[in-house]
Amino acid sequence: MKILLVDDEVQFCELTAENLREAGYEVDNLTDGKEALARLKTGGFDVVITDLKMVPVDGMAILAGVKKFNPETEVVMITGYGTIAIAVEAMRQGAFDFITKPVSLNHLLAILEKIALHHQIREENRFLKQELKNTSRFAELVGESQALNQVRNLVTKVAPSNATVLITGESGTGKELIARMIHRASIRAQNHFVPMHAAALPDTLLESELFGYEKGAFTGATSAKPGRLEQAEGGTLFLDEIGEIPVEFQIKLLRFLQDKTFVRLGGNRTITVDTRIIAATNRNLIEQVRLGRFRQDLYYRLAVFPINVPPLREHKEDIPALCNHFLSRLGYNRRLSDEVIEILNGYDWPGNVRELENVLERALILSSGKEIKPKHIQFPEPETSLSDSAKEKPGSLQEQERRMVEEALKRAGGNKSKAAKLLGITRRMLYTKIAKYGIKDVKEG
Repeated sequence: MKILLVDDEVQFCELTAENLREAGYEVDNLTDGKEALARLKTGGFDVVITDLKMVPVDGMAILAGVKKFNPETEVVMITGYGTIAIAVEAMRQGAFDFITKPVSLNHLLAILEKIALHHQIREENRFLKQELKNTSRFAELVGESQALNQVRNLVTKVAPSNATVLITGESGTGKELIARMIHRASIRAQNHFVPMHAAALPDTLLESELFGYEKGAFTGATSAKPGRLEQAEGGTLFLDEIGEIPVEFQIKLLRFLQDKTFVRLGGNRTITVDTRIIAATNRNLIEQVRLGRFRQDLYYRLAVFPINVPPLREHKEDIPALCNHFLSRLGYNRRLSDEVIEILNGYDWPGNVRELENVLERALILSSGKEIKPKHIQFPEPETSLSDSAKEKPGSLQEQERRMVEEALKRAGGNKSKAAKLLGITRRMLYTKIAKYGIKDVKEG
């Protein structure tokens, strides 16, 4: 935990700060309340310990500043016997606790441990709420295409086992959904499903997040904390973007996969957990192995049972069902026009199912009636959605094609069928080109 200590008694402030640092806390100490208020605006503190009686800015003003700028930061008041009533009032206004002078270091450390436990419980509650939210969001695999039915079949076969699963596929295809389906269909379903997104964590935090740490393992480690492996005990740990973890860390993960044991950061006790691993990546790990960026032995440990999730462009027949699912989940009773379905089917969906959901949500915001129409469908701008080879350049074939489409639409007064006939292409192909080049809607005459 990071602490801001504020007290205008210089000697007391410096001595207390030093004692807290020796106890393993990261402490900034100030003797001026006004300066403390300015520092609070930058955030970054878990606890503020402040004297109540200071001038010109007192502890109550600092408490008000904390609750304004950093509502989750806890405040501990330091008070004399004559101001206990004011300290009690401070607790009514959001202070965590108060301590009287002369300050007992042991008493102060006990309060800080209570705060650490309070933070841990709050984080666990957030985790559980997020899990409830995710459970409803990742409820099912929507679609009846052959490609998705093959994935369902693999999920059904592997779920009852304890085998490690490697899920591959492009970003946005639903790899976490598949992992949750495996967990829900397994004998571990009553225990936690714990996701860990490796790419979102700095290399320096990977070990402590996965394996946990002991008290004193590093500055700020004022109490032991279990890692994701222990949180998922008896359940499933989902390691997303496994291809992003550094090579030097891969050996530590390999050791766990071999014998299900690990040691917390800063500890020496071997811990054994019964946690199933499901990993996912959008990278070609075999190619990464060839390039020396991923350990071959780790790859084979992870890929005991591989499942590849197909990109949306390979099962476009599922788009209508996916659209209905998203519209229902978002709480809208609207239908898609036939032209919209043609546009959606004609697009390549580089962002896959996630992009489809985003496009639909944007269309819902733009539309107001009972039907979503072509003018409500907006894809990313061509310069961000097309490859370099497909981007328009002055005088290029792409620029000429875009101008031809725009001219045909103008000549046809916005009538898509007439414009398609003028161009000698199908209406579906016309919608694809309209989306590709971001051509604005032309009103029919």
